[in-house]
Amino acid sequence: MYKDLTFSDDDYLIDELRDLGYDMDDDELGSLDFRDPDYGDYNEDAPDIILDVPYVPSDEKIVYAMLDLAQVNSQDILYDLGCGDGRIVVAAAMERNTRGVGIDIDPMRITEAIEYAGHSGVEHLTHFFEGDLLDVDFSDATVVTLYLLDLVNLELRPRLLDELRPGTRIVSHAFDMGDWKADQRQSCGSINIYQWIVPAKVAGTWEWLSTDGNTYRVELKQKYQRVTGKVWINDQSAQLSRALLQADLLELIIKPENSNQHVRFLMRCEPRQWTAAEGDTLTAPAVKILTS
Repeated sequence: MYKDLTFSDDDYLIDELRDLGYDMDDDELGSLDFRDPDYGDYNEDAPDIILDVPYVPSDEKIVYAMLDLAQVNSQDILYDLGCGDGRIVVAAAMERNTRGVGIDIDPMRITEAIEYAGHSGVEHLTHFFEGDLLDVDFSDATVVTLYLLDLVNLELRPRLLDELRPGTRIVSHAFDMGDWKADQRQSCGSINIYQWIVPAKVAGTWEWLSTDGNTYRVELKQKYQRVTGKVWINDQSAQLSRALLQADLLELIIKPENSNQHVRFLMRCEPRQWTAAEGDTLTAPAVKILTS
C-alpha cells in the first residue's frame, strides 16, 4: 500500500531521505522504492519488501518527549506502530518499566529491535514482530506511538478510534490526524509532537432520573472528542450550556428554561449506560434509548 505517495520538494522529510541514500533528483517521488538501502540481504527471488514509510528513526530527544507527553508509566502497555529499531519501546522499558510491543513491516528492523532489547536487558518487557499496521491487533494498548506519514495516520485513524479503549493515549511524531484535532501539541525544536486521547462514543439519545426528581434527556452528536446536542427536562426544552468529553468522562452543564441556575453532571461513559463519576446526582445510571 501507499506506493503512489508523492512529496513536494519542500517536504521536510526530503533531506532525511537524501541522508538515507535515496536519489531525490526527481520532483515526483511516487515510484520511489522504500526498501531499506542499508539492508543488503534482499533476495531477488523473494517477494520485494516495500515499506509503507521510509525508515527515519526518531531522535533520542524526540523519543523522550513523546514518552513524557503520553505520561507513560509502569502500568501502561505501549504499542509502537512502525517501530523501526525499537528505540521507543526499549526506552519506555528501560526508563519507565513499561511493557511494550513493536510492530514493523521490515524484518531487518525487527531483528535489530530484538537485538537492541536484549543488549539493553529489557527483553522480558518487550515483544517485536513483523506485521502490517492495518491488520495487526493493538486493542490492548494504553499508549500508541507513531512516526509514520500523514496518509498512513489517516488510514489508521478509524481503527484507532474503534478498537482502542477510551482513554488510550496516541502520540505522533511530526504528523497529525487530519480533522481529528490533537488534544495536545508540543514543539520539540522545529518538530511538532501530537497527542490524542481516544474518546468514548456518546452519540445518541440518553435519559436519566436525577436526585432533584427531574427526568433529563439529551440528544448528542459527536465528532471525535467534540460533543454538541439538545436537552430536555421533564420533556421541556432546556439549554445545554456545556458538553465536554475527555476519554470516558463526560461533563454536562444544563440550564433549565427561565432559570439562572445550572445543573452539572459528571458521568463515566460505558457503551450502554452512564454512571455518576462524582457525587450522587443520578438516582440510577443514564441509559441509551436511541442510537444516533
